[in-house]
Amino acid sequence: MQRSSGILLHIAALPCKYGIGGLGRSSYEFADFLSDAGQKYWQVLPLVPTGYGDSPYQSSCSSAGNEYFIDLDILAEKGLLTTEELAPHITAPSCRIDYERLFRERFSLLRKAFDRFDKSDKKFTAFVKSGEYADYALFCALKQFHEFRSWNEWDDAYKFRNADALAAFSVAHADEIMFRQWCQFEFDSQWRSLKTYANDKGIKIIGDMPIYIAYDSVECWTRPDMVKLDNDMRPTVVAGCPPDAFSVTGQLWGNPIYDWNRIASDGFDWWKERLKKCFSLFDVVRIDHFRGFDRYCEIPFGDPTAERGQWVDGPSAPMFAELERGLGKMEVIAEDLGILDDSARRMFAEVGYPGMKVLQFAFDSGETNEYLPHNYTSENCVAYTGTHDNDTLLGFVNKLGQNRDRVLYTLRRELEYTDLPLPTDTDEQICDAIIELCFKSKAVCSIIPLQDWLKIGGEGRINMPSTLSTDNWSYRIPDFGGNDLAAHIRNLTEKYGR
Repeated sequence: MQRSSGILLHIAALPCKYGIGGLGRSSYEFADFLSDAGQKYWQVLPLVPTGYGDSPYQSSCSSAGNEYFIDLDILAEKGLLTTEELAPHITAPSCRIDYERLFRERFSLLRKAFDRFDKSDKKFTAFVKSGEYADYALFCALKQFHEFRSWNEWDDAYKFRNADALAAFSVAHADEIMFRQWCQFEFDSQWRSLKTYANDKGIKIIGDMPIYIAYDSVECWTRPDMVKLDNDMRPTVVAGCPPDAFSVTGQLWGNPIYDWNRIASDGFDWWKERLKKCFSLFDVVRIDHFRGFDRYCEIPFGDPTAERGQWVDGPSAPMFAELERGLGKMEVIAEDLGILDDSARRMFAEVGYPGMKVLQFAFDSGETNEYLPHNYTSENCVAYTGTHDNDTLLGFVNKLGQNRDRVLYTLRRELEYTDLPLPTDTDEQICDAIIELCFKSKAVCSIIPLQDWLKIGGEGRINMPSTLSTDNWSYRIPDFGGNDLAAHIRNLTEKYGR
């Protein structure tokens, strides 16, 4: 990375008349906005199908595209859907995604498009023949057959992958399986067209890869040897984080834990394929919870909290040396937030990938706080005002309460260090000051969520970690802010050489 900046905006949060952001007109307009604003990066969240709690970090497949992102107007332009068929799916302007409605309606609409699609299309037949999404398509068909129950609740012949039973099912449900493959074919086509358009405008895409897979996923079903399961295919331990200063009971994520000895025995081939796929979709990949490669927390399956979690050694930096021997040098952003021990710090230093600095974490422990820009020890980091797991910047400032004076004191001291003008006490000016700190910092790249540029309050938050809420993952922006905002961002970008 060279000195640069970008904007974080989830595809689902794009404006769209069909209830969820997608890969159509508004995504191209946002690429135009980024170009007008002088930005070099568009950071997105995982593109995968959402799972438990509507989260893209609990996906049924770590490599598939989210079928909800397939643009319906593009399908209409291809003659696969009619205006009359689309009309009932146009939603009133809303800032929230209704996932229940999407689940009820979207696949039946996509099915109509598939039924009109020419199945002999050479690109499609080659796509199917590659077999890339064969397991995922079969998994989806089996989920539907079992009324969407988790795979561990399926009939034993399917749960334990009896070859004869799966072959018979594949023949009986061939059309449904092909439909699921077509959805991936269409997603892939639309995404690659958008990425090419963005790249041609000088915009690179930063993708996001969760470290863990979900239990109810095609990977867990097809590769149960890769994770720690018992003979009945139930997890023995699950992922999370033990109690710390931020949570007295810890964080219980529930993902199955990798069997790293088994994965290492074949040269980390699964991880090589996973990252190879990621880099075919993105220019840069942010890997979530990167510290988990060094040491990770195992929590006994069935525990209601993470209080009995234990730290266990992982494959650490040697894994990435092996991956890069096969894949070449990778452009990775390594999420290194939270409390790190010496072992984790050694791993981050050895792999050399830029870490993350979140300015919302910078004001709670005095002038030695490592997230304050004057304490950045290296340019090799990416500075954020916040991430998808934080409140929006305005929401953060709005809710300071009794901490407001302390935060303002630290902010003003930081502005003095960096020769920036002191803000008044208005929340919007405080936000502007924090954004400018982010841009002026020595971090090689600054990423600002679009909600922070738009001064959207707490209603624009994407996710509240460790909670189940219909507000999580459901926010959509009303617009991009127009030419004036683009000009303002460009001016700040040029001022700080980004």
